Amino acid sequence: MRKKSLLLAALLAAAGVCVLLWPVFTGHRLQADTDEAVQSFLEERKPNPYPKLLAALQAYNQRIYAEKQSNLTSLEACEEPAADLTAYGVEDDIIGVLEIPAMDLTMPVYLGASDEHLALGAAVLGSTSAPIGGDNTNCVIAGHRGWRGADYFRHIDRLQVGDTVQLTNLWETLTYTVTGIQVIQPHEAEKIKIQPNRDLLTLLTCHPYASGGRQRYVVVCERLQD
Repeated sequence: MRKKSLLLAALLAAAGVCVLLWPVFTGHRLQADTDEAVQSFLEERKPNPYPKLLAALQAYNQRIYAEKQSNLTSLEACEEPAADLTAYGVEDDIIGVLEIPAMDLTMPVYLGASDEHLALGAAVLGSTSAPIGGDNTNCVIAGHRGWRGADYFRHIDRLQVGDTVQLTNLWETLTYTVTGIQVIQPHEAEKIKIQPNRDLLTLLTCHPYASGGRQRYVVVCERLQD
């Protein structure tokens, strides 16, 4: 009887250790997957790629600005991508790589904020500007504030005004500076819309951390021309 009790205790202890270590294991695996996606994207970039895709994204940005982003009614319905990347020969839906030194973060950026894309990295919200820069644009990039052991946007509160955020797309690297930080409600889509004559990139995640998404933490960045 004593041996059975000891065996049961050992099994329970082992199960407890597995439960505690599972987030660590999945976090390392997700980080390895995002690192691989980033490396693959950067290695496969080539000079002057996808001219038709670039033209389509430029036209998309102009159209949603002219329409005043009428489809952007909340922060919850933004899965529709600016373009079907596979139709242009981009097979993995990755449109760029986001680098944020203050967060020690480098991660792939997907086009369209579907649940699948957000599980793999950061994602561009539908009905916001495609990540190619230019006047009258605001590319809103969303990320989980921690996901199955991976940090993702967990430490977004480390960012301060003046910090640098870089986005490398299929054509060039765009450098932005943090200009503002605010907390908004999920229905306040107006606060992430395009601002005339500005070239913006906005980072968006849930707030507070581990709250289930009651609010949104917003970091506004601007690309300033010399």
